[in-house]
Amino acid sequence: MIRRHFHDLPVEARQAIADKTGPVHAARTADGGLNSGIAAFLDTDHGPVFVKGIPTDHPQAPAQRREAAINPHLPHACPRLHWHIETAGWDLLGYEVLPGRHADYTPGSTDLPLVATAITELQRTSAPADLLLKAAEQRWAAYAPPGTAALFAGDTLLHTDLAPHNVLVSDRAHIIDWAWPTHGAPWIDPAILILRLLEAGHTLAEADAFARHFPSWRTAPAEAKEAFAAANAAAWREIARADTAPWKAEMAAHAATFHAHLQAAPGTSLAP
Repeated sequence: MIRRHFHDLPVEARQAIADKTGPVHAARTADGGLNSGIAAFLDTDHGPVFVKGIPTDHPQAPAQRREAAINPHLPHACPRLHWHIETAGWDLLGYEVLPGRHADYTPGSTDLPLVATAITELQRTSAPADLLLKAAEQRWAAYAPPGTAALFAGDTLLHTDLAPHNVLVSDRAHIIDWAWPTHGAPWIDPAILILRLLEAGHTLAEADAFARHFPSWRTAPAEAKEAFAAANAAAWREIARADTAPWKAEMAAHAATFHAHLQAAPGTSLAP
């Protein structure tokens, strides 16, 4: 998606933001990020604000609305949403600004224990019953081996995109960018995290050992893990075919490798 700057927004949109924040004295476009038309840090009369937005007619606009809806239900370490505006053809979210940088997932990183703590907090969070979230058994049904999608069901709130750019680290880790909240079995987020650890250079044994910090992963049925690994591999294979970006091909390869291991050695831990 083309990234615009704050001052590229329509006058009506900028005024609607100023009505919430007071006068905007400075705006800095955020680095990185793929799914927002605007992502900017604003210096305002009411303090710093992070604004992200997307045109209301964009196919990803519903994902941003889900992000707004789930925010009041998130663990304390996640950023608080101050306001949600739809105006002048834009859907805009105003967040508190959290200190920190994107997490480092490489082997030996001192960020990893903080990431584990944040995910452990999330693992204890139930999905809100009053929101229409995707169910894991529905979301991956088209990719799962026949008759296995029901193994993914559960009531835990899942993030499902635990890439390092979706985690900010300061003195603790903060899980951000909630475009794909899902309810399902609690071990699904650790399974997704394993692929990101492989992407960062961990071996299969190291990634599995890290995932075993979470009781949900340690106790998950081997059949369920293998079925989800198959579904995730199929999903990444489809993503990589549709978009030839090298990182997507690498993720598809990691997903296939992880599935092959679980398929060859069901129920066997990779960790010593």
